[in-house]
Parts: sequence; C-alpha cells; structure tokens
Amino acid sequence: MGMKAFQDYYPDELNYCYGCGRLNEHGLQLKSHWDGEETVAVFHPKPYHIAIPGYVYGGLIASLIDCHATGTASAASYREQGREMGTAPALRFMTASLHVDFLRPRRLDCP
Repeated sequence: MGMKAFQDYYPDELNYCYGCGRLNEHGLQLKSHWDGEETVAVFHPKPYHIAIPGYVYGGLIASLIDCHATGTASAASYREQGREMGTAPALRFMTASLHVDFLRPRRLDCP
C-alpha cells in the first residue's frame, strides 16, 4: 500500500515499540492502514519466527494483533475527532488485556 501507515505518524519519542515502532531496528515493523472502514496489516513471517517447523510462533501472532489494535485505536480516535493523524497532542494507546483464541496453526510460508 502506498499510503503512510498509522505507526509512521507516531512521534519519535513514542516510536520504539518492538512490534510496530519504526525506530526499533530489531522490531517487527508492523504497518497498519485504513481499507475503507476497516484496518489492515500484513506481516510476512521470517523462518526464525517458528514455533515448530513450518508454523508461526503464537506469541508473535498475539504481538501483531496487539500492535495492530493499538494502531487502529489511534487512527480511529483521530478520525472520530476529525483530526489528521500525527497532529498534536499525539494519540497513543496501550493494551490493558489481550486474550487470543487460536483457531488453527498458522503456516510460516504465507502472510
């Protein structure tokens, strides 16, 4: 997608998250965008993101859900307030609780 990701609007001092912070060189660099009224994020796991051979580690999936959800909360709040993303004051969110029920294992070879 050619548009700027939600996470790219976070101010530098708030942009070190392991999952989505653009300033965390060792992080996952997740990027979330609007797709109409929904938000999307696509992540391509690396071979070292395994749980067992051929399958993605569930904790990684939970981390991606967490970062996508907080990015979505930020974007939705800006939209609700009629503000452009990145305007001050910054709207950032943190997860208070996360419960994930996995429906099936996720293969490593697809986004």
